[in-house]
Amino acid sequence: MSWLFGWRKGSGTPPAEEQAAAAAAEGAAAGPAAGSGGDRPADKWSNFDPTGLERAAKAARELDKSRHAKEALGLARMQEQTLQLEHQSKIKEYEAGLEQLKGEQIQLQGEERRKTLAEETKQNQARAQYQDKLARQRYDDQLRQQQFLNEENLRKQEESVLKQEAMRKATIEHEMELRHKNDLLRVEAEAKARAQVERENADLIREQIRLKAAEHRQTVLDSIRTAGAVFGEGFRALVSDWDKLTATVAGLTLLAAGVYSARNATAVAGRYIEARLGKPALVRETSRLTVAEAIKHPIKVSLISQLQSHEGTAALEERVRDIAIATRNTRQNKGLYRNILMYGPPGTGKTLFAKKLALHSGMDFAIMTGGDVAPMGRDGVTAMHKVFDWANTSRRGVLLFVDEADAFLRKRATEKISEDLRATLNAFLYRTGEQSNKFMLVLASNQPEQFDWAINDRIDEIVNFALPGLEERERLVRLYFDKFVLGPATAGRQRLKLAQFDYGQKCSDIAKRAEGMSGREISKLGVAWQAAAYSSEDGVLTEAMIDSRVDDAVTQHAQKMDWLLTEAGMGVGKVGVLLPKGTAAAGVPCCLWGMF
Repeated sequence: MSWLFGWRKGSGTPPAEEQAAAAAAEGAAAGPAAGSGGDRPADKWSNFDPTGLERAAKAARELDKSRHAKEALGLARMQEQTLQLEHQSKIKEYEAGLEQLKGEQIQLQGEERRKTLAEETKQNQARAQYQDKLARQRYDDQLRQQQFLNEENLRKQEESVLKQEAMRKATIEHEMELRHKNDLLRVEAEAKARAQVERENADLIREQIRLKAAEHRQTVLDSIRTAGAVFGEGFRALVSDWDKLTATVAGLTLLAAGVYSARNATAVAGRYIEARLGKPALVRETSRLTVAEAIKHPIKVSLISQLQSHEGTAALEERVRDIAIATRNTRQNKGLYRNILMYGPPGTGKTLFAKKLALHSGMDFAIMTGGDVAPMGRDGVTAMHKVFDWANTSRRGVLLFVDEADAFLRKRATEKISEDLRATLNAFLYRTGEQSNKFMLVLASNQPEQFDWAINDRIDEIVNFALPGLEERERLVRLYFDKFVLGPATAGRQRLKLAQFDYGQKCSDIAKRAEGMSGREISKLGVAWQAAAYSSEDGVLTEAMIDSRVDDAVTQHAQKMDWLLTEAGMGVGKVGVLLPKGTAAAGVPCCLWGMF
């Protein structure tokens, strides 16, 4: 009943006096037990301490005497209930902890199960992939084995066919050899038999030959007698009749005159038709329609008037306009045409200028090159006269464009030229000595200083074709970009596509990098871009491909300028090589064209 007084409640030990009393009681109890002898075993009540009961009884008596006994009992009961409630709450907490542990254990089991399933799935996938790999390997092995077997069978078949072919050839050769031997034996036997027969029948054969010769001779003699009699009677009748003789002589005379007249008339008509409708041999290209070209290319009739204009420099366009207006007015008023010399670097549009001039002025154009004159030799004079005769037959007037004119219009005094070329040059000078209202002469050359002085005297106007500037290069780059890249890409009818980038800015950058290039080189850039798109796998032209082609073109242009500089250095003091105006921008010294 010690719990009734609450001494165990605060500290876990009893009071000191109680501990001392309990210790004394235990000593007293232990003394008799020890003195009684250690041989007797102690029972379970030998160590019982009655002092605890005494203390309990004493505490109960004191509690009963206390006036707060009931309150103490109630307080003790409440403490016991509180302890029981705390114990139950701990039990509940323990049960909740157990449930939480069970839930966590279930969650861990689920996670382990998921991991196990994932691992099993991964293992199954790996196993399936490995099995699929093995199946593919087996299939590839089977294919290789099948292919090897097929190749082996094919090789065996080819060997068999070759063997059969060899056997067939050997058989044919053997048959041919046997046939040849048989033919030789047969021919030999026939020859021997024929010789034997001829030897035996020699008298009969000679007699047959003699009889045939006599019969043939008699037949010929009879024919001669009959023909002589007939011709003799006819000639006698013709001579005896004066009217028949006169008619015969007149008829033969008229027949000879008719044959001679027809031959001369045919030659004259042929020359007239050739001068009117034919194209001379020296003319390579013309807008005049000939009979032969009309038969070969009938569609050209509707295309002659559809020559398209071309973009050039602004100054060149203005010059073309001025000269074209003057030429058109000259043609309309039947005035005398002025001869023009065009000089400048290659690819600057001299030929195109001539075509545009003829188109705007309403004239026919004819293009010939100076390199075609020298190979003609003695026929060059005749061919040159045919060109001018053909030009004089045009009703609209002919613009005669001579490209690379310095090839045959060289100086006669200093240049070593052949007699045939000298005669052709004299014929050209003779036909161009006076201005004409039938043709207009346009010469183009890269080296005008090599012209004969008589040619210079026949030139009325000189047009300088320099390399295009930045603005003109940008116009040309945009023109050829639209023509060769953008137009086909947007039309959709060709295998060409264009990647997305700033086309205008790219054209401006290319124009800046193309410094020193001619119009022809820029046009070749457009063709190179188109070829790059065609050579790609997907047909798409990218900005990098364009830059690559531009880099190649710039490098090639620099190489050409180096070659030109080397040639100019080697030719100083000999032929006076002149470099195109503006080539100094490409790293080559610039020389003026004023020495001409």
